[in-house]
Amino acid sequence: MEIRKFDLENRLIKFACICLEICELLPNTKACQNLEYQLSKSCTASALIYGEAQAAESQADFLHKIKLCLKEIKETRINLRIIEEKPFIKHEKLHLALKECNELMAIFLQSIVTVKSNIFRAKTRSSQ
Repeated sequence: MEIRKFDLENRLIKFACICLEICELLPNTKACQNLEYQLSKSCTASALIYGEAQAAESQADFLHKIKLCLKEIKETRINLRIIEEKPFIKHEKLHLALKECNELMAIFLQSIVTVKSNIFRAKTRSSQ
């Protein structure tokens, strides 16, 4: 099943909302305040950057923005893993967020491969 761009956009928004709910569950300690700040930035950044990618000016620009999305998702995953490993909280939302994070990483990794392949094919065709 192909994921349409608005499905992925909605999925990123829902993912950000779950992560923000996790932020609200964290205790009010210095360590958790830092994690909350980092997590809230990275989880929302992936959705925002994906929105920018939809208006990319070229395939290269799109590739760059998709790579940035992946970077933010990876950062989010690390924050979630720290929260889980410590453990600062034990909550089902944490498990759901990590699962979704891994799935989003796989989607963006595959998207990067596809876009790189498309760019290579376009360059090959134009040089012939």
